[in-house]
Amino acid sequence: MPIFSAEWLDLVQWPAMVASLGAAWLMGSNAKPRRNIGFWCFLLSNALWVAWGLHTQAWALIALQLGLAATNVRGLFKTQAPASGGDSPAA
Repeated sequence: MPIFSAEWLDLVQWPAMVASLGAAWLMGSNAKPRRNIGFWCFLLSNALWVAWGLHTQAWALIALQLGLAATNVRGLFKTQAPASGGDSPAA
């Protein structure tokens, strides 16, 4: 079976789902390194969902994943340790 056959691409949705759930779990951490790993996992899941969306011609899913990828890249740059004081800027 070729590496990029339709059967393999049908299965891409499952690792994409696992990566999305794992990323969401990591994003709930108080530890900055775990949150950073969560952003990278989300970017991996975005890429997998785009690959699956191209295969199935799910254009709205692709657009959603590109938008979410942009927010994940923004999050990578804005990830900060939890604020110790009460005067932290909101967004």
